[in-house]
Parts: sequence; C-alpha cells; structure tokens
Amino acid sequence: MSLDAPIVADVLADLAPAVQAAPAATGLPSRFACFVTGTDTEIGKTLTSSALLHALVARGVRACGMKPVAAGAEMRDGELHNEDADSLIAAGNVTMLRSLTTPYMLKEAAAPHIAAALEGVSIESVPILAAYLEIAAASDAVVVEGVGGFRVPLSPGFDSADLAQQLDLPVILVVGMRLGCISQALLTLEAIEARGLTVIGWVANTLEVEMRFLDENIDALIERIPAPLLGRVPRLAQPSAQAAASYLDFTGLPNWPAQHPNT
Repeated sequence: MSLDAPIVADVLADLAPAVQAAPAATGLPSRFACFVTGTDTEIGKTLTSSALLHALVARGVRACGMKPVAAGAEMRDGELHNEDADSLIAAGNVTMLRSLTTPYMLKEAAAPHIAAALEGVSIESVPILAAYLEIAAASDAVVVEGVGGFRVPLSPGFDSADLAQQLDLPVILVVGMRLGCISQALLTLEAIEARGLTVIGWVANTLEVEMRFLDENIDALIERIPAPLLGRVPRLAQPSAQAAASYLDFTGLPNWPAQHPNT
C-alpha cells in the first residue's frame, strides 16, 4: 500500500467496522479527533495538545492523547517515560497502555530516525494506526501530537507528514512566535495542504519574553492562514494544560463536543 494514501479508513473497514459505522448507525454526533503539528520542535505542540485534552475533559467527554513517536525517554519504575507523552496522559481521562498511546518510545533525544536506528528499531505506520484505532474505540475524542515539525524523518521513505496523511485527521497548527515565524508557518501550511489535509485552526504560542512586533506578526498570519486563530498563549511562568486552555477557544472546531449536562 502506498505511503501517499490515507489508510486509516481502510484499516477501520478491516479491523473496526463498528467504530466507523457507529455515528451513522446511532445518530450520535461525529467524534472529535485532530492531529497537532507545529512550525518546529519545542514550539508548544505538547502544551496545545494538553490544553485541548483539558478542555475536552472539562466538557465531560472521554478524551485521550496520543504521541505516536517520542524521542528522549528515561527509565522510571521499570518503564520508559517521555515528558511530552506523560503530559498528554495527565491531561486526558482515558487510561490506555503506554504501548498504545506511544507505540515508539525511544531513549535518545534526537531526530526519531536517528534514535530509532540506535535501538535497531524501524518506525512503521501500521502499529501506529492500529494503536490509534484502539484508542478511538475507547474514547470520545483523540488528540494526536506529531513530532518536531511537519516533515520529520521517521524511517527511510517515511516521515511525519506521511503519518499525518495516513491518519487523515484535521490539523491544528501551532506557530512558535519568533523572528521568522511567518515564513515557517506558511511553508508548513503549504506542506499540510499538499498532503490533502485541512488546517482547522492555529495557535500563536509566544516563545520570547518580548518579541518585537508580535501583534503585527500575528495580524500577518491571520490574513494568510485560511483557518481561525484559536488563541494567543503568552509565555507562561508555569506552563500547564489548564493555564494554556484559558487562552484558547476550541468551541468553533468541527465536531467539538457540546458541554455534557452533568459537568
């Protein structure tokens, strides 16, 4: 099967037809799911993904985060832990095996294809897609966080853009606000759209304490990104999912769940 084609629908048909058919068969609203990517590494993808999960849990839905590939893990209590993956687990409210929420947990803090090669691991899409299906079946909402920027090598002939295309989820773009961010954001947008994916919203995440012309940069991106600005996250003294969520509005996103009456 070509890496250029979305294959989650095919896998759904083969492995989990009930999950695919449930909304149409029962009249329930479509489930919320998205892929979070960014203009670079260390620009706020995990913070945004955690904020999404926090907001979903606050609406009374079963929400789970997924970091398919995480590089930079350490052994604690007999299990590998990665800070980003742990943040997503803490922000959600669905408990899944770590082997599902992060199928590829790599020790070396390096580009994934390098870290994987050091461990003799080949990162492939099928285990990730199968894990995603299990998570989706157990959850009302799934937030999948990418790794690094949009086009990060995972293995020969396979990168994070290929994975996003195969998952075929709507995309939320995190823009790290710093000098050069306009070009980075627009180039990333072009790459996303070239894969046939849709950016449904973007986040302006402040990286510098005092960025010159911050408002002007954001205005330039508002004019050029054909998706709503979900919010501006300032440089937080104590970054947390709850703190970031207070600056973001996800309610206009497609399939965003209504507030549960019991929450």
